[in-house]
Amino acid sequence: MRTYVRNVFSLFDGSLYVRDLDLWIDSMRSRSRCYISHGHADHARAHDVVVTSSRNAQVCAHRFGPQHEVEFETHEFNEPWRIGGLELTLFSAGHVLGSSQLLIEGADGRFVYTGDFKLEPSYTAEPPEVKRCDTLLMECTYGRPQYVFPPRAEVAGAMVTWARNALEAGAVPIFLAYSLGKAQEAMAILGRAGLPVAAHGAIASMTAVYQAAGVTMPAYERYDSATFDGAHALIWPPSGNGLPAAVRNRKVRTAALTGWVVAKSTRGWVRADTGFPLSDHADFPSLLRYVELAQPRKVLLNHGGRDFVYQLRKRGVDAEYLESHAQLALF
Repeated sequence: MRTYVRNVFSLFDGSLYVRDLDLWIDSMRSRSRCYISHGHADHARAHDVVVTSSRNAQVCAHRFGPQHEVEFETHEFNEPWRIGGLELTLFSAGHVLGSSQLLIEGADGRFVYTGDFKLEPSYTAEPPEVKRCDTLLMECTYGRPQYVFPPRAEVAGAMVTWARNALEAGAVPIFLAYSLGKAQEAMAILGRAGLPVAAHGAIASMTAVYQAAGVTMPAYERYDSATFDGAHALIWPPSGNGLPAAVRNRKVRTAALTGWVVAKSTRGWVRADTGFPLSDHADFPSLLRYVELAQPRKVLLNHGGRDFVYQLRKRGVDAEYLESHAQLALF
């Protein structure tokens, strides 16, 4: 019986810790040193030292603001570095700008932490990658068979047609999208189709970060209640405190951008006139495809429902869901 396992990681109250690296991963509590996969609020907090990709450091610095003194340790995709006997590599998750996965390699094997990811390419995030590994810790947000997204080009075409029809009918089309990721993708889709676009201030500010990082964005206006003419498609955050003042006396049509709209069981959560399954997460077939490409001996799951464990086990994959206070071997 093996009495000592190298490279043990622990999950404490949702925070992953790698003992041999003295490194936390996507922790929601402030830590001395933590790897952050991407800038969404459910993964990114200010820490003393943040290990991340160069582009995500730009995103996080913007989101944290000047009130947080954070030291960023940045690494480019596919440029490994060493800590003791282990080699670490960041590679693209394709989720949002700068989002990365983490590969840890040692004498005992290869471990990958995906964070949030998608496999379908997009206009505003780096192309995703998959690397083979022995142990895979992956998110499974859409880990049920009913979550199958249409091709992205089909979704984009439907968004453009809907927005054009709304404008021709004298209505303001309002797309509800998170300020990091989906908002920029929606702006790219609509702008490339020649539609005029205006964006909430928080979205415009984040889009400026994208542009500073080298992402080409179409022309857009920052929403201003005093000058908004109603002839633009408006990109607005779901938490934007209701409809903007300039459209309250106008005819409007609202659309939520979320993968949840593809299933009857979750479609009712969407508070909008319609919805489009524009998602920055992998759908069910893509989750299966990722495992097929990575060929791990062991799959650990988090950030999603437990049903995906059984979907993988039915296919002969050794899988389990991470539990708090668990101690498990990386390799």
